[in-house]
Amino acid sequence: MIQRRGYGRDLIRNVLPGFSSSSDPQDQPPIGLIAGWGSFPVEVAEHVIASGRRVCCIAITDHASTDLESICDHVKWSGVGKIGAHIRYFRRHGIRQVTMAGKLFKSELLFQGSVWIKHCPDWTAIRTFGPCLLGNRPDSRDDSLLLAVTNTYAKHSLNICPATDFAPELLVDQGHLIGTPLTQKQTRDAEFGWQVAKQMGGMDIGQSITIKDGTVLAVEAVEGTDECIARTGTLCRRGGWTLVKVSKPNQDMRFDVPTIGPQTVTRVAENGGTAIVIEADKTILVEREETFRLAKQHGITIVALAQPHAIAAAA
Repeated sequence: MIQRRGYGRDLIRNVLPGFSSSSDPQDQPPIGLIAGWGSFPVEVAEHVIASGRRVCCIAITDHASTDLESICDHVKWSGVGKIGAHIRYFRRHGIRQVTMAGKLFKSELLFQGSVWIKHCPDWTAIRTFGPCLLGNRPDSRDDSLLLAVTNTYAKHSLNICPATDFAPELLVDQGHLIGTPLTQKQTRDAEFGWQVAKQMGGMDIGQSITIKDGTVLAVEAVEGTDECIARTGTLCRRGGWTLVKVSKPNQDMRFDVPTIGPQTVTRVAENGGTAIVIEADKTILVEREETFRLAKQHGITIVALAQPHAIAAAA
């Protein structure tokens, strides 16, 4: 579980950019937040509060930050499998819009049994995931599971919205963000790695790959980006590799949006990477100042591209 010092909601409403003193949080229904791991849910909650809206949060057990308790207007801690309880909670608080933010550890939830022990699915969850997980042709891909959740919410008049609708500032703009310009080798690796990562994303396998000298070192799968990076450090002890992280070809911005932050930079540096290439306007950058500080400290270049051929323009 991440620990991060969050602003109190009263301070956020009166100090953070975007707050309008004329707006009354009581005038509009709250925004529902389903919070997983990481600082992304915390930043989303801060932005919503700063806009004058209230936030009622389902904080996923063993994932979400306790900082949400000082930021959100109401927090309910719950297992990820309690979908029926989540829906009743949101409806009880008069919520019509719900957003998801933060990572869920899929490998632990689906393949290590903890979903049954700690997150005990209710009947609504079983009906939601049953066709995906228990049918003749099981399909536990991220998009399949999350679309099933979205459809269940819609049946109860709850609209799942992209978190970036409430915190658009978290999406990274195109450009050379920090560090030295990419070398010719890094540029070629980024261009090739971009194509590979897009193909992996199109098959709903993962969104990140690592590459050096035209050789793909590791591909992200169910284990997540951090483990992909750690595996790369073991395979390429000479270092000097590049992480490429992109959106899926038909990215649904309501969920599974590629995200980087301080932990990404730290993991890349610890395992010998020297550059991070991400997709502009489709990638979330959390804790921006700390991310850039760590990148500068460790000599990590970060570039955000709209297309791989835009590298020269971003330099």
